[in-house]
This record gives sequence, structure tokens and C-alpha cells, in this order.
Amino acid sequence: MSLQVKIAKLLLKLPDSLLVKLAGGKPVEINGRKLDPQFQFLAHGAKSQPPMSSLPAADARAASAAGLAMFGDRPVSGVSWENDEIASSSRHKIPVRIYRPANQDPKAPVMVYMHFGGGVIGDLDTCHVFCTMIAKRARCPIVSVDYRLAPEHKFPAGLQDCIDAYEWALRNAAKLGAPAGVATIGGDSMGGHFAAIVTQEMMRERKPLPLLQLLIYPVTEIENEFPSYTVFGETYPLDADTMRWFLDQYLPEGQDRSDVRVSPAQETRLEDLPPTIIVTAGFDPLVDDGAAYAELLRRSDVDVTYKCYDSLAHGFTAFTGVVDAARRACEEIASMVAAAYGKFEIEDD
Repeated sequence: MSLQVKIAKLLLKLPDSLLVKLAGGKPVEINGRKLDPQFQFLAHGAKSQPPMSSLPAADARAASAAGLAMFGDRPVSGVSWENDEIASSSRHKIPVRIYRPANQDPKAPVMVYMHFGGGVIGDLDTCHVFCTMIAKRARCPIVSVDYRLAPEHKFPAGLQDCIDAYEWALRNAAKLGAPAGVATIGGDSMGGHFAAIVTQEMMRERKPLPLLQLLIYPVTEIENEFPSYTVFGETYPLDADTMRWFLDQYLPEGQDRSDVRVSPAQETRLEDLPPTIIVTAGFDPLVDDGAAYAELLRRSDVDVTYKCYDSLAHGFTAFTGVVDAARRACEEIASMVAAAYGKFEIEDD
């Protein structure tokens, strides 16, 4: 750990009032919400950094990975993991990380999880700590997917990897000590976007649906921007310009943005979708995406649990080591998943 990181972590333990003084002098308030002081301090310090949209994709990945390595907490105890590769439908290998809790419940379905990053950045380490939290609390195995990234691999490459990983998990669940032939799915930001679309694709193709979808600040509407793109358009660590840059990298030129595989909120038949947990962050251009999709599902009589963490910002699942409220939120989300798992009625083979 560098001296700079050690100093930053020590400063983040200062009282909230001092953090605010060091980060502009007054609390950041937008639309009736007050930003968490630790997030405010991090955002203030990031102002000197070049915007991600100004960097080549490879440099953006490196900068993001270096930054996130400073912010994450240690993995929770009692969970083991191993890196592996699985076969894809296009004959390339998809890297995955498979988590197994020591207290695994043989009746708990495997979860397939996708990391955030706009389809351009991120890897298996991006959601590593959070996956250990879910695995331990829900007592389930998790398959974390390192899908292909743009601009080298544009839509639908990353999405297809996620579909392939989900179907692999269905076929291999029993080998992971989980009930055969069933799975849940989850992801944050672009990972939540992929999770929502994979679920819909299973519905459209009449294949086994996930028993649960966990969508954390998901991208659900690309054809039309919600008001939060303007209201929270200059927030840290995701602003509206960066989100648009991600999409420009991810989508091929001329791609129809109303395609349900791009904008899952455009799907009109939602009533067959499984129980859903949707989580958003208050200081996030995507906060309206998640809230609107939750409402669409409710109108279709889908069982929805919705929670907005008003004081937190986008990407908080990766800030568990430096933002106390982010850690508490992630623990609560893991408990939500565990509670949902407790309602499953899975018949023995």
C-alpha cells in the first residue's frame, strides 16, 4: 500500500464534519439528497484526474483497476474461490471466478454475477469482495463472469458471454454443490444491464428463467435518457458524459438503441419475469433507470424489492473499504438476497 493511499484512508476516518471541510466546506446536496461525507471527500480528490472519456479504453481500464484496488475491503472470511474458464457458444474461453462458501447450503441455487464497467472496463476483481459477501450470506456458490469488453468486442459479444455463462451454470450447478438445473442472476451497472437482458432472453426463448434477478444500479434504457442524467450528470465516480462514452464504445455504429437487448425497459411483456431485487444509488445518473424498471415490473405484477441508497454514489459496491455506508449497504443487499433465497421451494431430483 502506497503512502498516498495510507494517508487517504487515515483521512477518511476523520469525523464527517472535518471531511466536509476538507472537501469544499459544505455538504453536497442535490435534489433533496445529501452525499455521504466519505464519498464527498473522494469526489473532491478526484477532480484533478482526467475524465475517463478522455482516455483510450486500455488506459481507462488500467486507471480504474488501480483506483478500485485502493477502495475495496478485504474479502469476507469463510469463502473460497478459484479462477477457471468455461466454453462459449463461439468457441472461445470465458474466464470466470467460482466462489464457494464454507457454510454452503445444498439447497441454495448458484448465482451468476456480472461486474460493472459500462461494457468497457472492469474485471473479476471489480466485484470480488461483494461476491464473497453474497456467497457467505446467501450460502450459495457464485460464478462471476469476465465477459468480453468493448471497443475490442462490441455488442453483442459481452452479452453473449453472459448468456453462455448463465446456461453453463444451469448445466453445471450440481457440480458446484447446488440444485441441478436452476440458477439466479445478478450484476451491478452494466452487469445489472446484462443480468436483466439475460433474464428476458431466457423468457423470450422459453428457456429456464433465473429464480431471482439482482439488479444494482442497472442500465435499463439507452434509447431515451432519464432526467437523472441531467440532475446527477456531474457526479463521481460516474457522470453522464462518461456513461455516454461507455455506450459509444460498446455499441456498433448504427445500432438500434430501442432493441430490447440494448434497452431492456423497452420490452413490453414482463409479467413472466422472476422475483427481482433492484438497488440504486442516490447520486447517480442511472438512478432513474433502476427506479423506472422497478415500476415497470410492479405494473406487470412481478415481485419487486426496490431500495435506493440516497447518500451513496454509483459503483458503491467497490468502495466497501473506504466508505462505511457502502459497506453497510452491501451487507444489507447480501441479506436481501439471503432472504429471497429463503423463499425458494426447490424440489429434490
